[in-house]
Order: sequence, then structure tokens, then C-alpha cells
Amino acid sequence: MDAQSDFDARAVRVVRTYEASLLRLAYAYVRNAQDAEDIAQEVFLAFFKAAPAFTSAEHEKAYLLRATINRCKNHFKSGWFKNRRPLPEALPDEATAEGQLLPYVLALEEKYRLPLHLHYYEGYSIKEIAQILNEKPATIGTRLARGRDALRAEIGGIEYV
Repeated sequence: MDAQSDFDARAVRVVRTYEASLLRLAYAYVRNAQDAEDIAQEVFLAFFKAAPAFTSAEHEKAYLLRATINRCKNHFKSGWFKNRRPLPEALPDEATAEGQLLPYVLALEEKYRLPLHLHYYEGYSIKEIAQILNEKPATIGTRLARGRDALRAEIGGIEYV
């Protein structure tokens, strides 16, 4: 195999493996499906341009998740985001069909929304989330508990989480 074939094979593997996770995380952060798709695409492009090597798939995934979070933060800082006008509310949002709980999760503050997403949708432990978000494990545990409490209060005490 030549270098181009190796690159192509790696690109296909990485995109197929992590596309859904990056899209879900970006959507949880920016709450807009089209922006989430753009952010995930930018993350993949930057990843392939840098071509980092990893010792394990977990390191690769954590790198991509961290890069997605950073791109989402940059998205909110951009002049384009600050000056755009929202689309009318009547447009359907595809992501709300994923589950009844999603609109409630998306309504939470970012500090609760991200740990809940990483824990329940991506399956990360509190310690792993703390590393990804550069926070202390105790802080993440508290945010998970408070996020769950906020969801219970909003939903009316029904145990979904």
C-alpha cells in the first residue's frame, strides 16, 4: 500500500468511528444541527491536516472530543455567530426526534449539559470527563448531580436519567 491509500483508509475509519459522537457533542453544545455538522467537519479537517499519532483508540477519541469542544467555543466567539439572525421558530429541528429528554437536556446550562452528554451519551466516567473538560472529578460529579436534579425538576420528578 502506498501513503495515499494508508491515509484514505485511516480517514474512512476515523470518520465512520467518531462521526456520530462528534455530531452529538457539537449539537449538545451549539444546539443547532447545521452548525454542529460544520463544526464536526472542521474538526475532521484539522485532524487530518495535523495527522497526529495515538497509542490507543481512547486517546484518539478523547483528542477529537476535546477538539470539538474547542471548536464549539470558538464558534460562539466568531463574528459570524455574533452578527447572524436566527431562523424562524417554525422550522423543524431533526435532533429533537432522538428522544423526549433531549429538549430538556439542551435547555440546561453548558456546565451541566456537557457532563451529562459525555456521561450518558458517550459513556465516559467522571474521571474521564474531568480530564476532557479540564476540571476536577469532584466538580464533574457535582455538575452531574445538579444536572440530573434540574432535569427531574423540569420533567416533574419522573426518573428518566
